[in-house]
Amino acid sequence: MSNPIKYILLFVLFGLLILIRVFERELFYDPYLVFFQNDYLYVDSPRREVLKLIGFTTLRYLLNTVISLGILYVFFKDKSIIKFSIIIYVLAYIILLLIYLYFVINPRQEDYYLFFNVRRFLIQPIILILLLPAFYYHRLKS
Repeated sequence: MSNPIKYILLFVLFGLLILIRVFERELFYDPYLVFFQNDYLYVDSPRREVLKLIGFTTLRYLLNTVISLGILYVFFKDKSIIKFSIIIYVLAYIILLLIYLYFVINPRQEDYYLFFNVRRFLIQPIILILLLPAFYYHRLKS
């Protein structure tokens, strides 16, 4: 793959991640978007439909994951990196979703900050931000 095509693909993929973020209110059901923008440490948890919330959170995680895997592939062109990343994403999803479910079902004000950060890992491409430099560093050391 030539460099201009690689840069165009990366631009498009990062653009898709940005579009998911920009249109999150229109695309996904998430009552916590407004909740965490306000002074959430002093108010009660918003009303929510748990199944719908989990479904849309999973959809958003899946979209971010697929785009992130595309970015990793364009960067490194190494199938072993993609296979390892898939394992990381699946394990992270299972662990984070279980913790997320606990916080959604048992909302307590003293847990809101931890809930906010667990939720952030599910709805933002933070794992990509961790994996890119890790794989790059690993490649430099090899």
